Amino acid sequence: MLYFHSFRSPGLVVDIVQDIRAINGEAVHASPRKTGMIILGGGIPKHHICNANMMRNGADYAVYINTAQEFDGSDSGALPDEAVSWGKIRGSATPIKVHCDATIAFPLLVSQTFAKKINEKFKGNTH
Repeated sequence: MLYFHSFRSPGLVVDIVQDIRAINGEAVHASPRKTGMIILGGGIPKHHICNANMMRNGADYAVYINTAQEFDGSDSGALPDEAVSWGKIRGSATPIKVHCDATIAFPLLVSQTFAKKINEKFKGNTH
């Protein structure tokens, strides 16, 4: 479809190399030096995010949330151990895969972790 659209909009450029360089640069130059991945679903985004962390000898933290199963050999269904074997997740990390629909699990995860920290930070702040 992009091919056909390019005739109507000849200025349209889709440059996957530029996108890959940008995402790899984010991982390689992360500051502070630790990186983590929360992967909702799978497919191409999971592939590129994991590969970006491979460029820095693996992510320090990893949470996969999806319904894909390992038995079909898909990248989405792969367990975190597969990413550890490639150096996409550090061997010292404790990655987890949550077998659940991301629209259910992710809001629960946020409400019981990050949101609690924000509430604690602003608790007692009357301004």
